[in-house]
Amino acid sequence: MSEPVHVSDYDNAWPHVFEALRDHLAESLRDVALAIEHVGSTAVPGLAAKPTIDIDVVVASPRDVPPAIARLESLGYRHEGDLGVPGREAFGAPDGVPAHHHHLYVVVEGSPAHENHILLRDHLRMHTDDAAGYARLKRSLAVRYRNDRDAYTEAKSSLIDELLRRARGRRGVAGGG
Repeated sequence: MSEPVHVSDYDNAWPHVFEALRDHLAESLRDVALAIEHVGSTAVPGLAAKPTIDIDVVVASPRDVPPAIARLESLGYRHEGDLGVPGREAFGAPDGVPAHHHHLYVVVEGSPAHENHILLRDHLRMHTDDAAGYARLKRSLAVRYRNDRDAYTEAKSSLIDELLRRARGRRGVAGGG
């Protein structure tokens, strides 16, 4: 049985947890990864979130994915496939590292999976009204779907899609990044 869904207030320690994880990964991935990015709700200052750090290991092309997978496996990460998200390879945490502390993904730079992670993160960082609405939804869904992570995730999807549409529209209006 998975852990109950819990959304907590923003924790100022989250960026530091990410930095420690990034630093741990960086040496093994130095010649494969273009970047190791903090994505997801814990990457948005002030945003309530499940206390799980989401990390994207960004590679230049699809041919860099297998070497990245091999390097992560050598660190004890368990490759779990794309988990239904094409272009995003997911990993379970090594034994002895609580899996709920972070989710790790390998993505190709500029792929839809990578772009969506960055667009949503950056949009929520810049638009506190949207971040507040997203936090309210997550809190209510965490109560409603406390023991069903899949239902919780699915119930957020329409708002996430809307936020991504807004982010793309605003990016187009601003003339880029």
